[in-house]
Amino acid sequence: MTMRVALVTGGGRGIGRAIAEALAGEGLAVAVAARTVGQVEETAAAIRGSGRMALARGLDVTDADAIARAVADVEHALGPIDVLVNNAGIAEAAPLARTDLASWQRHLSVNVTGPFLLTRQVLAGMLERGWGRVINVASMAGLMGAPYVSAYTASKHALVGLTRALAAEVGAKGVTVNAICPAYVATDMVWNGARNIAAKTGRSFDEAVAAMAKMNPGGRLIEPEEVAAAALRCLRDGGLNGEIVVLDGTQSQPREARS
Repeated sequence: MTMRVALVTGGGRGIGRAIAEALAGEGLAVAVAARTVGQVEETAAAIRGSGRMALARGLDVTDADAIARAVADVEHALGPIDVLVNNAGIAEAAPLARTDLASWQRHLSVNVTGPFLLTRQVLAGMLERGWGRVINVASMAGLMGAPYVSAYTASKHALVGLTRALAAEVGAKGVTVNAICPAYVATDMVWNGARNIAAKTGRSFDEAVAAMAKMNPGGRLIEPEEVAAAALRCLRDGGLNGEIVVLDGTQSQPREARS
């Protein structure tokens, strides 16, 4: 059987790197893409060091032309893309009154339009081959409200909606579309948030991290490897389609949120 190929955006660190390495461990050839080329090159090198095939590619997911070029490069080097993981994302905190239009549009462009453009670019090939997996990394903020992150929350709600709509459109054609919604994950996004909290409140960095962990339903941070395990489940289970896999730290197995 021909080796399947995955493209993981935001694959240079944290969740994206964990997913890329997990997919490689499943025997897939993996392309990792991000604006920070050095980080994805490190991820690809680590995967190749384990004896797997990997490619690093610089990519701005808000640029439709760049996406078309990147997909063409990946498919030329590795083969048709069978698995797309839309992981690249941003999160900025501010009260609504201080959320300017540029920040609002930036969240929508990266967190929603990027996955739309990438999925549209690879979907025709998946449908033609009768097999494909689209895995969107959303957030629990895509299922509920949260203060001071209106742009982020709105963008993740939109990504969940895109997931469900596309799953209904292509689920009977061999392609599945699912989203993973983790609570706070032990990544740079949390560390940066903790630094901001510490600067504004006078708490220590460790106290700020602990406060963020307590905001998760399970009272702990989610590990990137837990998100990667959920991605593998979406890969392996062809019957899983249109599901929103919630990782909140309250149980060992993720649960699904149904509309």
